[in-house]
Amino acid sequence: MLRDITLGQYYPVDSVLHRLDPRTKLFGTMVFIISLFVANNIWAYLVATVFLAAAIRFSHVPFRFMIRGLKAIVFLLLISVSFNLFLTQGEVIFKLGFLKITKEGIRVAGFMGIRLMYLVIGSSIMTLTTTPNSLTDGLEKSLGFLNKIRVPVHEISMMMSIALRFIPILVEETDKIMKAQMARGADFETGNLIQRAKNMIPLLVPLFISAFRRATDLAMAMEARCYRGGEGRTKMKPLHYGKRDYLTYFIYVLYMAVIIVLRF
Repeated sequence: MLRDITLGQYYPVDSVLHRLDPRTKLFGTMVFIISLFVANNIWAYLVATVFLAAAIRFSHVPFRFMIRGLKAIVFLLLISVSFNLFLTQGEVIFKLGFLKITKEGIRVAGFMGIRLMYLVIGSSIMTLTTTPNSLTDGLEKSLGFLNKIRVPVHEISMMMSIALRFIPILVEETDKIMKAQMARGADFETGNLIQRAKNMIPLLVPLFISAFRRATDLAMAMEARCYRGGEGRTKMKPLHYGKRDYLTYFIYVLYMAVIIVLRF
């Protein structure tokens, strides 16, 4: 389960999406997320499906690897779908005791499930095709106008990049600690919810210690290299838009326009 978390990982292959400017991919991810909340019918979600399938195809990332990230949200997905399925008022189709399924509940639950899955896959495409350094540069460049109102854009971008980079590292560390604890007789799979929560204590304590140690080592390494923030810093690889980026922006605008038209 832990190794199924794809958010924050980078998949090194040569593809059209990998060669795009990180600002283009950040904007595209934002547009896709907004479109999922704007869409309210099957035709709009069909267009979103085609858009997402095309992004997966052009990323050259294996589809099986990409959908692995959905396993980590199965519990959240089931809860969200169940609540919308049984608690939405409308025309009753099936009723058993206090539980009832309505026509509107099926529609809302279906759209909610699709929305959650597409959010995870769409966000994973961005991190799978963008290195942490490029993502930091893209965030800093995109939000550079906030520097005029004294918002520490560089520091915020750096923190987000470090957080994304730490996700696969902490996942791997958790897996190692779990295997070490299980070799010593720890049981993380049996018992009720309270017992499982108690059994997680031997896992969380060394994990937090390891995380703080890594954070301290990183801070010391940055200080040793005289890191003092983003003011006055230059880039080894400055970001430049290419023809493919302008074409991609046009596709984003066209896609969003179709979603808005289908909504109304």
